[in-house]
Amino acid sequence: MITALKILFSILFVSMCYTVISTSMHSNLFEQWNFLATIPWMRATLWDFYANVTVIFLWVCYKENSVFLRIVWLILLVTLGSIGSCAYVLIQLFRLKQNEGLKELFGKQNG
Repeated sequence: MITALKILFSILFVSMCYTVISTSMHSNLFEQWNFLATIPWMRATLWDFYANVTVIFLWVCYKENSVFLRIVWLILLVTLGSIGSCAYVLIQLFRLKQNEGLKELFGKQNG
């Protein structure tokens, strides 16, 4: 199961990096921001994004004992979105020991 999750989150991470980079090469978000802000679904998507960041950040706060790391991950989650989320999950997956599973992934705090 853990190996499958590593593969899944690696694919998601690479896919999101590709999507963001290729989109950025064709379209400047900052030039189109005023137009995008007028689209109701764009506003809904942003609210959805920040709600998800809040959920993931609460998990990060549980997992990380360091206030510094919590702040760093908050910045990364807000600025990188899914890329940051996938990176965090991948780090947690690769930190697991050979005999650990989902219980430790979600419940074990980092030392």
